[in-house]
Amino acid sequence: MNLPLWLLALVAFGIINFMLISASVLVYAERKVSGYMQNRPGPNRVGPAGFFQPFADVFKLVFKEDIVPAGASRFIHALAPVIMVVIAMTVPALIPFARGVVIVDSSVGVLIILALTSIAVYGVTLAGWSSNSKFSLLGGLRSSAQMISYELSMGLAVASVVLIAGSLSVVDIVEHQSAGGAVLGWNVFRNPIGALIFIITAFAETNRAPFDLPEAEQELVGGYHTEYSGMKFGMFFLAEYVNWFVASFVIVTLFFGGYLIPFEPQLLSVVPALDGSVGLGLLQAGSLMLKVSFFVFLFLWVRWTLPRFKYTQLMEIGWKVLLPVALANVLVIALFVAAFTAA
Repeated sequence: MNLPLWLLALVAFGIINFMLISASVLVYAERKVSGYMQNRPGPNRVGPAGFFQPFADVFKLVFKEDIVPAGASRFIHALAPVIMVVIAMTVPALIPFARGVVIVDSSVGVLIILALTSIAVYGVTLAGWSSNSKFSLLGGLRSSAQMISYELSMGLAVASVVLIAGSLSVVDIVEHQSAGGAVLGWNVFRNPIGALIFIITAFAETNRAPFDLPEAEQELVGGYHTEYSGMKFGMFFLAEYVNWFVASFVIVTLFFGGYLIPFEPQLLSVVPALDGSVGLGLLQAGSLMLKVSFFVFLFLWVRWTLPRFKYTQLMEIGWKVLLPVALANVLVIALFVAAFTAA
């Protein structure tokens, strides 16, 4: 179903605000989950159970002084966080939230997602270079090297999904996972190696522990955003959490059926009035959010469980483990697809 232009604009406005609010909720969730895992309460002063603490942090950042180093490139220094936020807020336009509810249904949607996520590293690199600080520059250079080491594996994992679906459209990839009408049609069961590789590289893509080498507070003070303050720092913070949220959406969309409800055909056979209704769309959106919530928690769980890799370990994992396995996986998937197509 094609949405009218006014409704499409309303959906886009709603998604943008949803992403903005989600960043504050994710900050609260991370603090609370980490607090429970470390046997401490977490934020519990501002608002009921400390729920308004993230919003208080935003107000604090708004009123803090914007300090720019004397030797910095002022224009690039201001541009870098803008690039990060714009890219983070653009990717959700390609994610289908329910059947027919997607802002941009492009025939090459997967390529656009990969292109946008690749551009984000420029924001980190420019922030590190423009700050005229050795700590920031090292963080930016680390991010560039890290991107090269894992994005090849991420691209190959996505290529294996494209081979199975026979399409570069994100919507087609989701609908192709409805084969059989059960969860066994999801790509995580048809392509488990690709799913595992993509999830691992998604952690590196979002600079989340144990792949948070560009920040590495114990080594680089704050990494690429050491010389940022006020709302510029807040924009980096916003981009990080939105990227983490969007990465969960992409994982679910490519490998876990996206908005598909488990056993959806059986449900529609029992309640045929749901087919094509708003109620079914709400159920699909709810199914998507439940899956995404699981991966949001997984990101938190991993961060507060595993220690950070050393830089040499990251390079070895990217080049000596993930890349060969991803290449072998694409080859096997291609052979299976060719065999079944010929048959």
